[in-house]
Amino acid sequence: MKKFIVSIQKFAFILIVLTGCTVSKNVETPKTALPDTFRSAAATTDTSSVGDIPWKSFFTDVTLQKLIDSAIVKNYDMQLAIKNIEASQLLVKQVKWNNVPEVGLNVTANTTRPSDNSLNGLSLSQYDIGSKHIEDYSANLSLSWEADIWGKIRNQNKSAVAAYLQTVEAKKAVQTNIVADVSQGYYNLLMLDEQLGIAQKNVRLNDSTLRIIKLQYDAGQVTLLAVQQAEAHRMAAAALVPPFARALPLTENALQILTGQLPGKVERTASLNDISFAENLSAGVPSALVSRRPDVRSKELALTIANAKVGINKSEMYPALRITAEGGVNSFKASNWFNIPASLFGVVSGSVLQPLLDHKELKTQYEVAKVEREKTVIQFRQTVLVAVGEVSDALVKIDKLKAQQAIAANRLKTLQQATTNSNLLFKNGMANYLEVITAQGNVLQSELELASIKRSELSAVSELYKALGGGWK
Repeated sequence: MKKFIVSIQKFAFILIVLTGCTVSKNVETPKTALPDTFRSAAATTDTSSVGDIPWKSFFTDVTLQKLIDSAIVKNYDMQLAIKNIEASQLLVKQVKWNNVPEVGLNVTANTTRPSDNSLNGLSLSQYDIGSKHIEDYSANLSLSWEADIWGKIRNQNKSAVAAYLQTVEAKKAVQTNIVADVSQGYYNLLMLDEQLGIAQKNVRLNDSTLRIIKLQYDAGQVTLLAVQQAEAHRMAAAALVPPFARALPLTENALQILTGQLPGKVERTASLNDISFAENLSAGVPSALVSRRPDVRSKELALTIANAKVGINKSEMYPALRITAEGGVNSFKASNWFNIPASLFGVVSGSVLQPLLDHKELKTQYEVAKVEREKTVIQFRQTVLVAVGEVSDALVKIDKLKAQQAIAANRLKTLQQATTNSNLLFKNGMANYLEVITAQGNVLQSELELASIKRSELSAVSELYKALGGGWK
């Protein structure tokens, strides 16, 4: 008995040592070469970034905050992302049971009438048991457990946890996109408000100019050509109103749908010029993107999953140790089925299975898993590169749009002064109607252009915030 116990202890010790074995090495997260600073950003060692600011602290407009809040709760992409997290959580909980032995309850009762000329039938005829039926009644518990010698189950756990974390990162990415998309849609709406107001104001101004020219025509100071040209210029200004008026409700509908609402009007009190951000937006250092951007983190987790799959496929090529046990009650008569202890039985066995004929297929699967892991490394590097590029692009846009906006604002100021002067000269007979019409047309185009540039600058700020991984906190 002591020898048996010692043997069991030795076997358990060897089993514990073997379960610590691993058959594959993990590939560490690659160190991607990154610049010290983003392009168009000043050299700095400050790692603080606007991407670390919660979106409510970054986007301070009250109406915009309400729209984003609604989108985060009601947007269907966000709801799907949350359901993906819930499903992944269930899988993580399930995979933890892989180390637990499988236990099953089996209760059977059967009777067989063998042929009189069969071996069983001849055997029954030799014994006078009063029946030509073979009966068997059994109730037992079965237990099966596979030792995790090569780390297969550990890798399955790693893969499940990494997949769960990927769904969390996916939710963050969805929220980041929602924040950026809603803010850009809102800025586009404010631009259309501004441009519609500019077009309507210009129509009123042209009405005033047309009345003066008609009075001059009645007085014989100008020809009919002047009236016709003024009317044509007024109609050209009026033709700008319907496109803006049409675009406004369409933009409102799209924004409402994005926020999970039925199409309808978006109530707003702010104007395009009321929205502003800090003069200098810190992007931090490129190396911080790896930990901040949800898509980069997702690719990093994908490498963990790829490593785990390599380990799982490698372990399939090695012997599998499985221990099984079965015990219960068994009898060939129902009356003796639960006659304890006479009906008790028990079986314990261990098996080692080594794949042979399908080894080539398993080897191929293992090699394919390694290739997939290499692809994941490439995809990770690509994602980091794209992330750095998006931040750099946004910084360039903001910088150049600010310069463009300053030039457009100065041009508009000059044209407005020219329009004022042309109107005064026209009323005093020192300028002709063409000069007035030209000055008014230049101001209209300049005002529309300035509104478009302002919206582009605000959109670029949203792009920068998104590119830096902001919006999910």
